[in-house]
Amino acid sequence: EPYPVLTSSAASDVYRDSHKARKRFGQNFLHDPLVIQRIVQAINPLRGQRLLEIGPGQGAITLPLLRACRHLEVVELDRDLIQPLADKAATAGELVIHQQDALRFDFRSLADGERLRTVGNLPYNISTPLLFHLLEQADAIQDMHFMLQKEVVDRMAAAPGGGDYGRLSVMIQYHCRVEPLFRVGPGAFKPAPRVDSALVRLTPWPQPPFPVKDTGLLTTLVRQAFSQRRKTLRNALKGLLSEQGIRATGTDPAARPETIGVEQYVALANQLETET
Repeated sequence: EPYPVLTSSAASDVYRDSHKARKRFGQNFLHDPLVIQRIVQAINPLRGQRLLEIGPGQGAITLPLLRACRHLEVVELDRDLIQPLADKAATAGELVIHQQDALRFDFRSLADGERLRTVGNLPYNISTPLLFHLLEQADAIQDMHFMLQKEVVDRMAAAPGGGDYGRLSVMIQYHCRVEPLFRVGPGAFKPAPRVDSALVRLTPWPQPPFPVKDTGLLTTLVRQAFSQRRKTLRNALKGLLSEQGIRATGTDPAARPETIGVEQYVALANQLETET
């Protein structure tokens, strides 16, 4: 395993209240104090930093973060959670609650000259589209600490050549340094999900290691390549890049999409930019 398994027998009901988790919101509430402590330690919140939590739920991470930094912004879609959260946070610090859908939220609007530190136990059912929404605003983000389905973290961190490597791997690694931190078992949540979870740290590059001329073209090219990942690049990219164009980047047109790295995808996107 690339990161340690984190389990605890000291599960606590301190964060449980009468709210029933809603499947349509993908709610699985953290309740394990050891896991919560490790997450907060990994984030290391400091006073004066601009912290934003996505999906605070019942406040398992919210309250210790707020006590550490004294000011916290949160985005929560479920209106029934908002008043209980505000009540719990009343003595911990200044909590600003945005009752909105994170998939449509303008994160740049909160940066205010200083980049955001973004955290969250993300709903599994929207985690991938939400990550892409955040990547579009990566210039406003200092770092991200997210609890995700372990399978998603494995895909984000995957190297070329394996079954986990795909569109998500290329686009996340183009924008960010990816650090899987630790794995968490289902028992840390209520209700317990049917899968393992993992905490990951994403740090947007100040300058991408392999700069692309047009990120929109990179997005288009990578999406088309992995929509037909079993085909060769010459066939998967047909209509975008010619075989000659692929060869011009030093890439073998007979290679399959899952076998080439981020640097080669950037070279292909830059070649496409010169041809359009």
